[in-house]
Amino acid sequence: MFLLSKIFWVVAQPLSLTFLLLSAGTILVAFKCRLSGVAILSSACLLLFVTLFTSTGSVALQALENRFPKPGADPADLQCMIVLGGAFETEVTSSRGGIEVNQAGDRFVEALRLALKYPQATILVTGGDGSLSGDYEGDADVSRRFLTEFGVDPGRLIQEDASRTTFENVRNTKGLLAPSSLSDCLLITSAFHMPRSIGLFRKAGIPVQPWPVDYRTSGKVVLRLDFTQPTLNSQLMSTALREWIGLAAYYLTGRTDTLLPSA
Repeated sequence: MFLLSKIFWVVAQPLSLTFLLLSAGTILVAFKCRLSGVAILSSACLLLFVTLFTSTGSVALQALENRFPKPGADPADLQCMIVLGGAFETEVTSSRGGIEVNQAGDRFVEALRLALKYPQATILVTGGDGSLSGDYEGDADVSRRFLTEFGVDPGRLIQEDASRTTFENVRNTKGLLAPSSLSDCLLITSAFHMPRSIGLFRKAGIPVQPWPVDYRTSGKVVLRLDFTQPTLNSQLMSTALREWIGLAAYYLTGRTDTLLPSA
């Protein structure tokens, strides 16, 4: 399933799909199937336009980010937190050393803030090497260096370093919570990723408190033309499409009980 999902996403992301449609349309036109070819080429151009020059991706991502409200204040007490991996540039870190974060770095910045504020809290980090090669250091391993560099006691950390997907994050985490007598932990992950994550935790029977971070939209985006940031629009569209596909796939395969979990 892991390999299949990786291959599928190579094809399904908007720019890849546009390229495949353009190639197919060009071939059909070359072989005198002009009507079908022109229709496919037109679809490719429309997909590319929507991806690059509209706010569709932002709107789709914003819908996910708004499912679980941002907490208005820190908890009165905190005994544990679960941090989902995916925030470190593991390939770069493995090659160059140091600690390199990506756009989801807020997950561990927030975990660090809470860890320093609540010195009694246990931090469970789940995330291994999600690459196809399996040659890189996973997020759980990098996070130990990151957190301890800022003075967090390594005895407070629990590492789950075998998972490659969100489903595996939840499955593997479940086996670590009970032996440590941990329950009702904060769940820290990107806001757009929270619905799928919560759906999996609920299905697994693990009560958690959503703690969304790493927002990519303002919360006030409306559908409109946007010619100012095509690269960013494409990135947001890809992120949104991947998450929506993940929600649908997990629901259809019975890994979650609802298509779009909410608070």
